[in-house]
Amino acid sequence: MTAGLKRRQAGWRYRANVALRVLAGTVGAYLVAALMAAMLARTLPMSRVEAVTNATMIAYLVAPATTIWAFLARGPWRALAGVALAAGVLALIIWLAGPPA
Repeated sequence: MTAGLKRRQAGWRYRANVALRVLAGTVGAYLVAALMAAMLARTLPMSRVEAVTNATMIAYLVAPATTIWAFLARGPWRALAGVALAAGVLALIIWLAGPPA
């Protein structure tokens, strides 16, 4: 292999790495934050208005934390898997909680 070909392949891998992390850190963080807000709004033991307000404020902290984690993960596939796992667990909790009261 020539040095130019190696450099081009490394550049493609780097761009794919960043693209997957950006996907996990934007779309994934939005999904996790929305599911966190929905889960907390359904499960917090307070009035509906207070639960939604508190859940939304907590979700504003979860979104950047998810984005930061996506860029700190060991690899891009781990970042996507971690975000998908978090979203799946939150969706399962929402499903188990049943319909809103």
